[in-house]
Amino acid sequence: MPAYLTASEAAALLQISVPTLYSYVSRGMLRSAPEANGKRRLYAADDVRRLARRKADGKRAGKVAQKVLDWGVPVLESRITLIADGRLYYRGHDAIELARAATLEEAAAILWECERARIDAAPDAPLAARQWDAWLKLTRTDAPHERALVLLPAAAKLIPRIWALDREAQLDTGVALMSVLAAALVRGRPSRGPLHRQFAHAWGIRNRRHVELLRAALVVCADHELNASTFTVRCIASTGMHLFGAVTGGLAALAGPRHCGETMRVSALFAEVDQAGDVDRYLAAHLARHDDDRPRTILPGFGHPLYPQGDPRATVLLAMLDECAGVRTAARARLNQIEAITHAAGRSTGLAPTVDFALSSIERVVDLPPGAAFALFALGRAAGWIAHALEQMEDGRLIRPRARYVGAYEPPAYAGAHRFDHEPSTIDMPATQQRA
Repeated sequence: MPAYLTASEAAALLQISVPTLYSYVSRGMLRSAPEANGKRRLYAADDVRRLARRKADGKRAGKVAQKVLDWGVPVLESRITLIADGRLYYRGHDAIELARAATLEEAAAILWECERARIDAAPDAPLAARQWDAWLKLTRTDAPHERALVLLPAAAKLIPRIWALDREAQLDTGVALMSVLAAALVRGRPSRGPLHRQFAHAWGIRNRRHVELLRAALVVCADHELNASTFTVRCIASTGMHLFGAVTGGLAALAGPRHCGETMRVSALFAEVDQAGDVDRYLAAHLARHDDDRPRTILPGFGHPLYPQGDPRATVLLAMLDECAGVRTAARARLNQIEAITHAAGRSTGLAPTVDFALSSIERVVDLPPGAAFALFALGRAAGWIAHALEQMEDGRLIRPRARYVGAYEPPAYAGAHRFDHEPSTIDMPATQQRA
């Protein structure tokens, strides 16, 4: 097959009309390029072949697998978190209401289905202060996520019964993990004090409202159903890996620029606005540099696909930030600029801020150290990761999805095999088939 096809050739292969072909291009499903003489456009044969195979796959397995990867239909069942009608619930508890008074430890007790007293009763992580301090010295120049990715595996070697499968041992490991992760993110020592107060102490926060803001931020970040990092955690846990290993994998996924690395992009946006001076002019220039129609992907911190009317986590955190910014302070001046960005972005794109934007705003207004927004997200989310890992371990099945081959070469024996006529569900692979 040639590299490019004419409109009529592409439409014939896809068994659609030429106008429908044009709509595929406008929706980003097909790439097109002008012909050398400029008289007509040609269409990428690879894209056409891929779409033709999707259309040929009329079985549910194929349709579900395609939608699963892009904010689509659920890929597995869970009793942990529900996102519905613009709200977020942890095992039936409204996460936004919890954020008004609960601690992360209390949210974790809900997510882990245990009593808060059980978390308090867990033993301390058996880490010698001298050993921990030596590790901190080795990672003193690392960013919070880099340091945590080093220290979690190091500490795992010292956790007793880390491979134990009984629930009590797993809860003890979960509590130790939260303590170690908190210390790693802020270069402190593992402690059993309230997690939000550990962060406040490490960052020199004494204002009561600011401390409460940190507490709320941790709670609203505690879980968010099945995003990339949580799915990573569940995949790792399904192999039988212990909690420290599963959460380390989730942390690596979280650090990617398209996940919580988004907070770093938002911070860069703030810095660019500082240099530009005029918010409206900056956003106009920023959006004009992109010729697609996907503002969510080009304006960091705005537009969450699961919250068309606005991210409730951002709403509650930005409201609390407004309450504690003062009237005539440097914090108020920084918040005024952030509000100007929010309003200008809303006018230009129709999008509302996400939790990533809110966390970066807290970092900026409260004058927290670089990477604090990521640290808040990561520690909060670890509570949910542990819940998902425990649920997956209880389920006992290996997560082993299938891929649809769309390459150029097909052996004769493979013809038609991509229809998945006899494939098991992407998730429901029994223990007897748990192999690569």
